Amino acid sequence: MTIPSTLHLGTQLDFPAYLLGISMLLVVMLVHGVALLQIAKRYEVKTFLYLADNQYSSVAIAFYIGILCLLLMHLFEIVLWGVALWLFKLLPNIGDSILFSGSTYTAMGFMDDLLPNGWKMLAIIIAFSGMFAFAWTASVMISMTKHYRQAYTRQHMKKLKLPAEVIERFK
Repeated sequence: MTIPSTLHLGTQLDFPAYLLGISMLLVVMLVHGVALLQIAKRYEVKTFLYLADNQYSSVAIAFYIGILCLLLMHLFEIVLWGVALWLFKLLPNIGDSILFSGSTYTAMGFMDDLLPNGWKMLAIIIAFSGMFAFAWTASVMISMTKHYRQAYTRQHMKKLKLPAEVIERFK
């Protein structure tokens, strides 16, 4: 009867996956937070100025550019996970690494679990990072939608030829 070594036991319990996963989760959430705040700040300031100048179409353009920036931010985070998987040689090539991290990050799960034994828990941590990031993004999108809806409603009030003082009261 042999007693399993601690290294073997650590591998069975996915300790390396926890270490890498938690470290990467912190990095991804830091990147996400910084990028999200920059996108939201710029959107809020721009749309506030556009609304003050009655430039309602510009608010819509800023809204869709903001949504595009949010998409690019999530794609960048997927690439970050993919590069980490590839650098640690957990998957054979960068393309598979990014595709696997995207499948896991979005919780779509359209790929098989390709991670080697001892690293399986990493897929769950990647999925958690995606869930955290999407929830955080959704909260920002809700606040972005407020200005978009306000501009849309004001524009239609203008088309209905409502008095300017009525349109300005709608905030």
